[in-house]
Amino acid sequence: MNIAEIARRAGVSSAAVSRYFNHGYISEEKREKIRLVVEETGYRPSLQAQTLRTRKTKLIGVILPKIDSAVAIGNMVAGILSVLNEKGYQLLLADTQNNPEKELEYLSVFNEKQVDGVIFIATVFSNAHKKALKNMQVPAVLAGQLLPGFHCVYHDDYHAVYDMTRLVLERGRNRLGFVSVLHQDRAAGLERYRGFCDAVREFGLENLENQYVIADFTMESGYEKGREMWKKFGSLDGILCATDSIAIGVMQYLKEQGMKIPEDVMVTGHGDSLLSKVVTPTLTTIRYSYEESGRFAASMLLEILEKGESSAREIKMGYELVEKESTNDTKA
Repeated sequence: MNIAEIARRAGVSSAAVSRYFNHGYISEEKREKIRLVVEETGYRPSLQAQTLRTRKTKLIGVILPKIDSAVAIGNMVAGILSVLNEKGYQLLLADTQNNPEKELEYLSVFNEKQVDGVIFIATVFSNAHKKALKNMQVPAVLAGQLLPGFHCVYHDDYHAVYDMTRLVLERGRNRLGFVSVLHQDRAAGLERYRGFCDAVREFGLENLENQYVIADFTMESGYEKGREMWKKFGSLDGILCATDSIAIGVMQYLKEQGMKIPEDVMVTGHGDSLLSKVVTPTLTTIRYSYEESGRFAASMLLEILEKGESSAREIKMGYELVEKESTNDTKA
């Protein structure tokens, strides 16, 4: 069974069958005739033959830090898949377990024309990362981070934390602390910390800029850093956190010390995770449309593949501040 035989049985041209399998344009009438023959015969075109003929693998490589690290990553991958499936592409997933060397390794593997393009859900960019991305022979789109000179889909981390900090300050809290992550992670680390700093400066509280600690992306680290903040900075009435997981760890520490949230200390997170909805009190947080950002990244990559390389494009996604019980102190 081959394309010519499928065409004969469907009463259409071989070119129409080829367009059908390559997701090109054909009339609905012809598409339905071909579909019926394909279902009847169980025919599947040879991927190897297609690759040799078109020099396209119909595979997209997705490099991510850790698939089970956050709901955000899973939602981004779901968005990517929704676009790739619709366009007839398959996904090769590379989970690096937060290992920068593995990221470089997968960039190298995918660069050897094993895939048509790459979506890199990035965290930290070393000089080696920048060099590898610059030397890519296949198109690449970065998701979740801004790196000038490259195709990027990223979130407005700076303004999200800026607005969150203003919310807490406007509730009369002025002894704030910030639990950050490594600033080498430009989005979750540096940009969120910058938003905090600029907000407290606008309220004339420049001294608060130094009231921060660096945590890992875990509840356990949040718990330990909550204790560290109390020892370093004394009594606080508001703690803003770079992620929901960190915030929930901080909340656990505060509860064990007999403090009430939000009456004694307001706490905020970032990411609108499932845990933020079930923890007591529920956690004020930032909601991003991670699935939509995945769709944008995939669509951008497929557009580059279809139309050819273009000048670097940047898409900045919006956010929503979701206020819940952890900042809703009616006495404030």
